[in-house]
Amino acid sequence: DFGTTYKAYRGDLLRQLPLYGEMHRFIPAIASAYGASICEVPIQNINRTQGKSNYGFSRTFRVMFDLITIWFLLRYMSRPLHFFGRLGLLNTLGGISIGFWLLLQKLITGAAVLPLHGPLMVFAAILILAGLQLLAVGLLGELSVWQHFNSSKRPYAISTVFHAAPCELAD
Repeated sequence: DFGTTYKAYRGDLLRQLPLYGEMHRFIPAIASAYGASICEVPIQNINRTQGKSNYGFSRTFRVMFDLITIWFLLRYMSRPLHFFGRLGLLNTLGGISIGFWLLLQKLITGAAVLPLHGPLMVFAAILILAGLQLLAVGLLGELSVWQHFNSSKRPYAISTVFHAAPCELAD
């Protein structure tokens, strides 16, 4: 139950979870994504006798943004090209499609495209450039993830170790 404040966790699990901000609300979901087994233990909830709840409408937006963040991180943290590549490809293909349509307009009707569709041509160019940049961000993200997972491995291999005879020191 995400709503209750009564929770129990193993310390070694919590030390492994990347928690920051107000992510403590979603520890069960994050822990489950990391492979932890979750169980619910029934408790008797005691109704509030004094004070009032701090939960209100303003907290709803923060929780929604936290949910989006967790969804994004759990889904794309280890494969950023799947997210940025998809967006980049859609932008690039959209820009190319608009550019192709403008080219057909020029070839078929012979109309001056720039005076008639100048803003659309600029929009197509922006879509293509933004798409290529998103693809580049996705590739840089993949490089970063690869570096993270391979940081303990050496980028070289040692085939043979030679031990030299100890040298004698001069008097």
